[in-house]
Amino acid sequence: MPIVEVSGLNKTFGSGDLAVHALRDINFTVDAGELVALLGPSGSGKSTLLLCMSLILAPSSGRVVMNGRTVYDGGATGLDVRRFRRENIGFIFQANNLIPFLNARENISLVLHLNGAAKREAARRAQELLEYLEIGHRAESMPANLSGGEQQRVAIGRALANQPPLIFADEPTAALDTERGTRVMGLLRKIARERNSAVITVTHDHRMIEGFDSVYHMMDGRFVDPAGAAH
Repeated sequence: MPIVEVSGLNKTFGSGDLAVHALRDINFTVDAGELVALLGPSGSGKSTLLLCMSLILAPSSGRVVMNGRTVYDGGATGLDVRRFRRENIGFIFQANNLIPFLNARENISLVLHLNGAAKREAARRAQELLEYLEIGHRAESMPANLSGGEQQRVAIGRALANQPPLIFADEPTAALDTERGTRVMGLLRKIARERNSAVITVTHDHRMIEGFDSVYHMMDGRFVDPAGAAH
């Protein structure tokens, strides 16, 4: 069973002559452990699709099934959205959004603590994640004292904190140089392979998608072939 199933998904902002069709009849599936790229220029609908799938933005129509649960079907399904997102989805934003007055370990352990882990256990698991991401030695560093690549690794650790089966990453390398960006994308590949999480990444940079299992090119809210023809 696919871990993500999207059928006939549409998103329109505004109405009438001012309507903007951000997504147009999107259909695709993603399996556990699959590494997927949504590739396209600014305004193509990539981030909108990610936000609709992650339940941050409500679609206008269509159907979304994640981890065996129908989360949207032409409207709300009565799902406890906050709980479902907390238990099933890790989100990595373009801006790392780290809390500036907490150190690297605390930025991750806070998520675990808010979801019921005891303080000491949360700190232990946060340290394990930092070690996994190869920055365990930076656990007590404040965000301002971390490099851009290190900050993004902490953000990835925060997304992994609750062991979600789905990881969504919105332009996670946009603020990084090519070398650091390539390392971050390598980490996402590692996560997909070793943790069997589906990783769906938005990017506009063709250089960052080496080794991806599936690449969906987007233009004007549609999936297109690499030459630009809709399909």
